[in-house]
Amino acid sequence: MDDNGVLSTSAWVELENKAFSPFTVTDISMAIPGLRLLPPESTEDDPAEITVRGDGTRTVTRRIVITDCAAVPHEPQPIRFTYRTWLVSGSSEVMLDPWQMTGSGGGVPVAWQRALANVVCDKAVSGEF
Repeated sequence: MDDNGVLSTSAWVELENKAFSPFTVTDISMAIPGLRLLPPESTEDDPAEITVRGDGTRTVTRRIVITDCAAVPHEPQPIRFTYRTWLVSGSSEVMLDPWQMTGSGGGVPVAWQRALANVVCDKAVSGEF
């Protein structure tokens, strides 16, 4: 939690290109209740557009603000990537893998966005921030 009381965290997303030619991600977005993806800062470490070379990977970091811990859905939610190549532009929705939350009963798969909100919101109310 920052000095203004904003609850946020960083999310790392690995972009993988299995094709021979490069592609450029021009936007990353999501419409998930209780979460807001902040726009990139357009710096070298946080570029607005990310080019991934052919047969390569890139990892990007984006800030996510938790606006309402209770509103984050339990069902898996997608992230939308808008992209362009030398031939075509388009968009694609990607569902991230669930997290494994552990407890007294063992590991349980939890939708990525719900698990993220649980971790951040629990730390905020426990005073760990």
